[in-house]
Amino acid sequence: MPETRRLGLIMHGITGRMGMNQHLIRSIAAIRAEGGVALKDGSRVMPDPILIGRNAEKVRALAAAHGVERWGTDLAVALANPDDTVFFDAGTTQMRAELLRRAIAAGKHVYCEKPTAATLADALDLARRAEAAGLKNGVVQDKLFLPGLRKLKMVIDSGFLGRLLSVRGEFGYWVFEGDWQPAQRPSWNYRKAEGGGIILDMLCHWRYVIDNLFGPVTAVSCLGATHIPRRWDEAGEPYVADADDAAYATFTLDSGAVVQINSSWCTRVRRDDLVTFHVDGTHGSAVAGLHRCWTQARVNTPKPVWNPDQPQTIDFFRTWDEVPDSTPYPNAFRAQWEMFIRHVMEGAPFPHTLREGAKGVQLAEAGLRSWAERRWIDIPALDP
Repeated sequence: MPETRRLGLIMHGITGRMGMNQHLIRSIAAIRAEGGVALKDGSRVMPDPILIGRNAEKVRALAAAHGVERWGTDLAVALANPDDTVFFDAGTTQMRAELLRRAIAAGKHVYCEKPTAATLADALDLARRAEAAGLKNGVVQDKLFLPGLRKLKMVIDSGFLGRLLSVRGEFGYWVFEGDWQPAQRPSWNYRKAEGGGIILDMLCHWRYVIDNLFGPVTAVSCLGATHIPRRWDEAGEPYVADADDAAYATFTLDSGAVVQINSSWCTRVRRDDLVTFHVDGTHGSAVAGLHRCWTQARVNTPKPVWNPDQPQTIDFFRTWDEVPDSTPYPNAFRAQWEMFIRHVMEGAPFPHTLREGAKGVQLAEAGLRSWAERRWIDIPALDP
């Protein structure tokens, strides 16, 4: 029988939607149900989580529902336990930097949601502290593990597109205001004082997507907006929504390619998915969503002629070929969790560090500055 090794894991912020569904249920609980994570030497790692949160009733019920024996409300006690060596946070952005500092000071390896902090100064401070302490560290960069983006990366890496020219991204959907229909996002997302705003939220995602798929970002021009200034919270009470709920950003890359991404919680979807990336190159083009990806080569690109007096005769959607599912695609969050666990236990490579997370905060901070100053902002390399 192969050896099974325990990994003590402190999980904070798991009563929220993302922490509960993606990190606890679909990642750690699923890994535990299937016997742990396999290592190169044939042994397995079984995560042994303790769930930590402020609401004892919620945390206890969540633990019981998913076969987790340990839970608590005192983070200090959890951090003091030497048998739990990893700290994970999926709580609010405003709390994250201080929580991670406490975990690093306690000698814990750290893994967290993004943004890693509300400011670049804090994000870099966290990365430097973890590096100085010799601790494994990582940030969730889930979109890189989605089937659609994995297929898109394969298409780009194959050379099918030739030299990249441009990328057009569309992200978002209508988030209900909360009056006549409950909102499907928490109210803190729309309050500046609580760390809300789509620029801080989504430009952290777009940084790692752009850097890893299309090339390093060199500058950003961003216009934010608060299109819906009045919303209703979880208790049905109206509040002032003063954080940005839409962002219209353009990025330049070191290759000369241009990326444009619209991010909005105030748009109704008429496209293939909640996020799509349309990539044009000299030899071909590709369009990817969360799960699917289509391509069109130079040799089978249709030749339309502009004629506004006649209905369009080309069915453009039928001129694209879909990239097949040539390999299994596990849950994106679980796939990265398994990578991080192997990183902690056997030193396997893990490029999604806190320093990479700081790059996302850098871009979000630059986007907010661009909006405030109404100008382009250069993105320099981060200091060591």
